[in-house]
Formats: sequence, structure tokens, C-alpha cells
Amino acid sequence: MTAKPKISERSVEIPPSGVVGDLTIPIDARGIVVFAHGSGSSRLSSRNRYVAGVLHQANLATLLLDLLTAQEEQIDLQTRHLRFDIDLLANRLVEATEWLAGDSLIGRLPVGYFGASTGAAAALVAAAQLPESTRSVVSRGGRPDLAGTALPRVKAPTLLIVGGNDGQVIELNQEALGKLQCPKKLEIVPGATHLFEEPGTLEQVASFASDWFTQHLSTTFRSGGAT
Repeated sequence: MTAKPKISERSVEIPPSGVVGDLTIPIDARGIVVFAHGSGSSRLSSRNRYVAGVLHQANLATLLLDLLTAQEEQIDLQTRHLRFDIDLLANRLVEATEWLAGDSLIGRLPVGYFGASTGAAAALVAAAQLPESTRSVVSRGGRPDLAGTALPRVKAPTLLIVGGNDGQVIELNQEALGKLQCPKKLEIVPGATHLFEEPGTLEQVASFASDWFTQHLSTTFRSGGAT
């Protein structure tokens, strides 16, 4: 995959919580996708970084975000409860979205969320809280069921991607799909398990996500501003 020139690539800190992320903005970005990682994962996730790279090729900016601070990560290593605090994780996505809106360079770009595992539930809760700001959601091997009563309030077009060999998670996604009232779709990747480790399966995830975000994040951004 040939890399395209980038306007910028930098680390950022999101107030007021102080969580950190890696922001990449390709030339002619048409939107930005905020990544919500799953339980026990981080912005350094090789799977999400691969997907982010494919999105860059489609002229989509990305913010790979740690939803917990370094101190909270240390606490969670002992208690393992913060990674399942969906409201806390969703609030961090809301913070990031509001911070992006105030950025002079990329503030007008439409925002999408890419959530994995519990991060998918956080993405859907945040999307329900920010119906005017969130334009699209994609879930990879996610637990959208954990979004609970937020599901019917999601307005953003939502794509759920599940591995064909991830039986219980397929059922949970099918149940969540039935509760969503927005434009929606469920894609099942044949032969894939929960982490999409099988050859070619993560590539399918990235292709589905790229197509979905390209369809729903359509504003074009250039160095002189957004249109």
C-alpha cells in the first residue's frame, strides 16, 4: 500500500481529561474517523492502525485515541473495570469530538466513529449524545448491545462487522441491529474469529469500513479550509 502525502501527523492531548491520541490528516481529507479501542487495547493496536492506514488512502483523517489516561490504565490493570465503563468511554469520545470541532484546521470535517469490542458500545452512546456531530459509525467485532437504551437514539448510519466464526457476538450484533432506528447494515466476514486474525479477514474489515465512511463522510477539506 503506497502512502500518500500527509498534511500532518502528530500526537495530541484532549482536555479536560488529558487522554492522548495520534492525529493523522491526509491531503484533501473528506472527513475524520475517531477510533474507540476495545477492552485492554490502546491507540497502538496494530489492527486499528492497519484500518486507519486504509482510511488514509481514502482521504479520511483519523484520531486513534486512548480512552483512559495513563493513571486510569494502571488502575484498570488491577481492577479491569474501567474498560467496561461505557459511559466513561463515551464521554471521552464526546470530549474528543468537541475538541476536534474547535480546531481551526479540521473543525469543519464531518466526524465518524470506528469502535472495536467495548469501544463500539462507547461509539454508539457518544453518537446518540451527539446526533448533529456524528455522521457515521462502524463497529469491528463490537459489543453494540452494551450501548443499551442509547441504540434507538443513534441517528448516524451504522455498520456492524462481525466474524463468521464469532457465534455469540453475531447474535449480540443481530439483537443490537434490531434496536437501531438509523440506516444500518450487518456484515459477516466468513471464516473470521473475534480478532480477525485469519489471512485476508482484516483486509475485508478495512474495505467495508472505508466504503462506509467514504459514503457517509463526504465533505472535502483542503489546506485552505473545508468546503
